[in-house]
Amino acid sequence: MINQSKRNLLKTGGLTALALGLGGTTVTQSAVKKAQTFTKDGLPSQRQLGNLTVSSLGLGCQGLGQNMYGVPQPSREQAVRIVRQAFDHGVTFFDTAEAYGPFESERVVGEGLKGIRDQVVLATKFGWDIDQKTGQRTGGLNSRPEHIKQVVDGMLQRLQTDRIDLLYQHRVDPKVPIEEVAGTIQDLMKQGKVLNWGLSEAGEATIRKAHAIQPLTAVQSEYSLFFRGREKDVIPVCEELGIGFVPWSPLAMGTLAGYTDENSRFDANSSNDLRGIIPRFTPENMQQNVKLIRLVKRWANQKGCTPAQFSLAWLLAQKAFIVPIPGTTKGYHLMDNLGADAVKFTTEELSRFRKELDAIEIAGLRLPEAILNFSEAK
Repeated sequence: MINQSKRNLLKTGGLTALALGLGGTTVTQSAVKKAQTFTKDGLPSQRQLGNLTVSSLGLGCQGLGQNMYGVPQPSREQAVRIVRQAFDHGVTFFDTAEAYGPFESERVVGEGLKGIRDQVVLATKFGWDIDQKTGQRTGGLNSRPEHIKQVVDGMLQRLQTDRIDLLYQHRVDPKVPIEEVAGTIQDLMKQGKVLNWGLSEAGEATIRKAHAIQPLTAVQSEYSLFFRGREKDVIPVCEELGIGFVPWSPLAMGTLAGYTDENSRFDANSSNDLRGIIPRFTPENMQQNVKLIRLVKRWANQKGCTPAQFSLAWLLAQKAFIVPIPGTTKGYHLMDNLGADAVKFTTEELSRFRKELDAIEIAGLRLPEAILNFSEAK
């Protein structure tokens, strides 16, 4: 159980699930003051993911182990410092994966959580076909029982822990029945190596099958103001079954932080910036999609917060079981994000904003077809 009173406060990377690299933004002085006041004096509120109690905002740690969205991989020292800063300001939910690096993000998180491991909820993911000795990727999936068990043993070493609080299947492997995966997870639970499990980018049918065998604690999928597809399928199932929902890329790969516009151009090398090969970020589609960015900026100014805070607060306002995991490599972006917990909406504001939001059609797929093919939830 997490004791908040112990604190003073709070084959390519393109084939892994995405976390978030944030950029800067121009905001009003009142918004900056509000963010600073909150992150200095208060803790994020808490939420339930199944039977896990976590901070209302987690930390996505993919960018701590590899290049993300034009932001170079930070040094180990800098990455560890972000983990500790997040904890010191109330974050108790840390999300990583073997695929991030590979392995480097887990090593960073393990080092960053030394001495405080019992006060946090640690989530990681298996499911890609990665050689556990060399880190070499085949570009495919692998959820065979023997491979899962091998991966978990490696995770425990890298994370410097004896158990994983929440273990996700990163992508559903069509070659391995989900019933077989669930049975493997049950074996790991009996051994005490895994305490809870979840799915990432899974569809409704798989969620139901998996949950019937071994109840799921959380489901992770992309969800933001830029992509709301999960409102029609996965989120309703989670609500029905009592499963938590964890949005990855809650700021649309930094776009909703307010620094991207129709003139933005992204590195065509996806190892440096995946946005360069994502359809919704092409120059042509950004001519349309900038309408959403402008809408968010306008509402953020009205609310006296930053665009990032507005976008995260909106997600928090949708369901009580939603816990976004924005990622960053910079302390000031972390503090900005955490200020979202203090931004609240009236029912009338949510209704009015939803009408304006629904009037904007987002152009372009959320991911390239080659990557979408690994997701059940399109």
